[in-house]
Amino acid sequence: MDALQTAFASEITRLTELAAASLDTGGQGQGRGLAVVETAVRAAMTTLGASLLEELLAGQAGYRGPRVDCGGGHDAGFVSYRSKRLDTVLGPIMLRRAYYHCPGCRRGVVPRDDQLEVAGASLSPGLRAMTARVGAAVPFAQAAALLTDLAGITLTTKRVERCAEATGAAATAAQIDQTRAILRGALVPAPPPGPLPDMLYIAVDGTGLPMRATETTGRAGKGPDGRARTREAKIAALFTQTRTDEDGYAVRDKDSTSYLATLEPVEHFAGLVQAEARRRGSEHIRQLVVLGDGARWIWNLAERRFPEATQIVDLYHAREHLHDLAEQLAFIVPDPPLWLADRLTDLDNGDIEALSAAARLYDLSGPKADEVDTAVTYFETNAHRMRYAYYRDLGMFVGSGVVEAGCKSVIGARLKQSGMHWTTYGATAITTLRCQHASKPSNQATAA
Repeated sequence: MDALQTAFASEITRLTELAAASLDTGGQGQGRGLAVVETAVRAAMTTLGASLLEELLAGQAGYRGPRVDCGGGHDAGFVSYRSKRLDTVLGPIMLRRAYYHCPGCRRGVVPRDDQLEVAGASLSPGLRAMTARVGAAVPFAQAAALLTDLAGITLTTKRVERCAEATGAAATAAQIDQTRAILRGALVPAPPPGPLPDMLYIAVDGTGLPMRATETTGRAGKGPDGRARTREAKIAALFTQTRTDEDGYAVRDKDSTSYLATLEPVEHFAGLVQAEARRRGSEHIRQLVVLGDGARWIWNLAERRFPEATQIVDLYHAREHLHDLAEQLAFIVPDPPLWLADRLTDLDNGDIEALSAAARLYDLSGPKADEVDTAVTYFETNAHRMRYAYYRDLGMFVGSGVVEAGCKSVIGARLKQSGMHWTTYGATAITTLRCQHASKPSNQATAA
């Protein structure tokens, strides 16, 4: 420690001289400026901090006697003290620790690594968290540059990628464990603190992620060759509502949104959503609402997992379908713009019966009849989910904009940039972190 104090004093003297030379220009304007001093001080302090951390850790090398339990039912014998390089938020240090070997398992045992949470890792827990944060926010090369510019830490792009994906994978595994515990009743979430919100919404959507060719082998796609180049990430945004504005429109509760997503099949996703809804208080909140774009898998999920919920088709998707229907009938209706305007009024009023009758008024045949029938059937099938005037009278949301925005900002902004092609492992890991970072701490969920 005396040597460290001497080094600290020497460094302070050096920095004082540097500051004097850089900031005191003597009126000549030749100083190098505050930026140089700031950078030098940060570098010096982190270097000294790393030395201090290394010395503090050296005092406890993790020696547990001549033998320790290997964790596999055998005794591991002490071999020697061994050092490894560990990158930390203060810079690299050498970590000296006791090394044991188990002949039965034929592997080494390092108790100190387990204690410090660095077993099998070359980055400290603090640096792993920082690296995962920037690796989830921007492409890995940019993340490495940000670490250098903002924290003075130099890591290769590949190390940033591996760290971010490993951190995301660990969060994914933790969420799966929590989901299973909630669904089997081993973990019972407490009611939401404070006054209960009036409604809990579950908005569901999907978005395609660009994948490596090896990840889509054998999957059918929409391209000319019939091959898939993407995989669907299913995403849910859960949020609460307590009030409406002065015009009677629903207002989302501030900071109430949590996100989760997965590339796994629908049934896996359904379990995640159900567990997250329970964690958010679905068993205590008065009204549960499922919002979606009309895809059959969304309503199958809602009916199996949330039979008590009100189901609402996103109004704006319904309007898109109605515009398509109007185009299909434009050749036969007397005044296409007026017909569309009247049908949009029917839709806003939730009068699907009137909309359907107007569309089926014309005697069509052949392929055109099939097209129109398919389009009208969409509205007829979802009629009970399209009572928009009724829902608005109750002060409810009728649009799934929250989850659609999540598809773009939480998923697309990071995972769908030009030239990106993901593995399932990597996409799931980064999606997990993105969902966590987009959710408030008390509302966090993850991907799986």
